[in-house]
Amino acid sequence: MAITIAGSDSGGGAGIAADLKTFEAHGVWGTCAIAAVTAQNTEGVQGFDTVAPDLVGSQVSSVASDIGIDAAKTGMLASAELVRAVAAAVADAGIEKLVVDTVFVSKHGDTLLADDAVGALRERLLPLATVATPNLPEASRLVGFAIADRAGMERAGQALVDLGPEVVLVKGGHLGGGNSPDCLVVRGSAPVWLEAARLPGRHTHGTGCVLSAAICAELARGMEPADACVAAKHFTERAINAGLELGRGVGPVNPGWERMT
Repeated sequence: MAITIAGSDSGGGAGIAADLKTFEAHGVWGTCAIAAVTAQNTEGVQGFDTVAPDLVGSQVSSVASDIGIDAAKTGMLASAELVRAVAAAVADAGIEKLVVDTVFVSKHGDTLLADDAVGALRERLLPLATVATPNLPEASRLVGFAIADRAGMERAGQALVDLGPEVVLVKGGHLGGGNSPDCLVVRGSAPVWLEAARLPGRHTHGTGCVLSAAICAELARGMEPADACVAAKHFTERAINAGLELGRGVGPVNPGWERMT
């Protein structure tokens, strides 16, 4: 069993919707704690509101006390209050496998995390994480320095591991060029590069959600964290290749790609 603690996406391409689809694709029963409700489509986020922090925590405890939680992931948490409430709920529930997807902005550039929540994310949630999956702008905000190349990604990954996660996957999609390499940093080990060609196409909405949810699902199935990151990257590549041409903007990746092949 896995739980996603994140925001909704009315367009179905990211957030809770993408996470649950990804859990199902991995044969894992998915549950959820909704932290925010968004109005969005392929063209952007038109608005959102947050759920009361106590209610978010209650959703987690309800699932944990009855169904059980083998692994959890977080996504859009929006505010410092929500970050603190989620960290407390994860600790109270005794969740040992946690993937933190550090969602700061949407694929369309819409801000999804308040400035004052960055410190709470760094100080309260990352120390509980098994795996963290920041992209370059998110990693830069968390470590306090700009990242423009592979050396910077390695340095950021090491700095983030020092904050508590067992594994950090620094996503390199924002690097220029024809490749999209990710830097996998495991505490106590040298960085490992997960190489991949940059995939063509504009239908990439929900990529980060699907990646982190796939890692969470593999953890729930018993896979080791570093291996889960490798498997999730391959799964997400297939989901991007199967991206759906929906709407007028950035269409979603397809975590159900296996049913279509």
